[in-house]
Amino acid sequence: MANTAPGPADPAARDFVSRGRIDVEGRLVDASNVTLFCAIELDGVTGRVVYKPVSGERPLWDFPDGTLAGREVATAMISDACGLGMIPPTVLRDGPFGPGMVQLWVETDEEAEVVDVCAPDEVPEGWRTVLHAHDRLGEPAVLVHADHPDLRELAVLDIVVNNTDRKGGHLLAGTDGRVYGVDHGICLHTDPKLRTVLWGWIGEELPEDAVEKLRKLRADLDGRLGAELGEHLTAFEIRALSQRTDYLLAEAVFPEPGDDWRAIPWPLF
Repeated sequence: MANTAPGPADPAARDFVSRGRIDVEGRLVDASNVTLFCAIELDGVTGRVVYKPVSGERPLWDFPDGTLAGREVATAMISDACGLGMIPPTVLRDGPFGPGMVQLWVETDEEAEVVDVCAPDEVPEGWRTVLHAHDRLGEPAVLVHADHPDLRELAVLDIVVNNTDRKGGHLLAGTDGRVYGVDHGICLHTDPKLRTVLWGWIGEELPEDAVEKLRKLRADLDGRLGAELGEHLTAFEIRALSQRTDYLLAEAVFPEPGDDWRAIPWPLF
C-alpha cells in the first residue's frame, strides 16, 4: 500500500511537489483558467496536486500573457521567505501539458467556514463584518469572516503582494486547523489593485509578529529573495513590492480600501 503524501506544512512537501510524477484526473470547471486536479507519486508516496498549465491561462487586459503561473509561485516564495501567511507548497515545473504552476492539494474541513454571507443577527460570535448589503430577495445580509490569526496574516500578505482577487473560496480551512490561501495568479501588479473579502481589521494596528515578518521580507527583497523573484517578475514589479512593504511598515495599520477601484471581488466566492 502506498504511503500518504506529506501535508502542506511539512518541509518535505515541496520536494514531493517538485519531483513527483503527475497524472491528470480531472478539471476544476469553476476556475477561469485551466485548472487540473491531478494525482502525484514519488518513490511510492502518493497524493494530489492542482496543476495550472501556462498554455491554459486566459489573456487579461492588465496582466502580461503567460505570467499567472509565475505570479502564483512568486507569491508563495514571498510567503515562504518571511513566514507571512500559509500557502501550500507551490512550484513552477513541467507537467502533462507543459510548464505550469503545481500546488499541493489541501484537504479541507467541510464543516469549518472562515468567510460567509448571512443575516445580520446570525453573525458568528467574534467574526468581523466587512459589508452590509441585501440578498436577492431584498433582505439584509452581511459579508463576514472569522477573526483567525491565519486569515489576519493572509490579509497582510495580500496587501504587500497587491492581491486583486482574494475571494472567500480562495481561503481553505485545512483539516490540520490552519487556514491556507490559494489562487494568487493575479497578484504583484505595479498599480494599486487590492481586492479582497478580508477587510475586517481596517484601522487596527498590525500584530507585532506580522510586523517582524514584514521587516524580514523587506530585508530579503534587497538580497537573495529579490534576485530570485526576477525569474517571475519584472524589476518594476519587485520595486513596487518593496514600496508597498515600506508603506505598510511605516503605517503599521490595516489600510482602508481606495476610492479609485472596486475593493471587493465579485463573485465573493
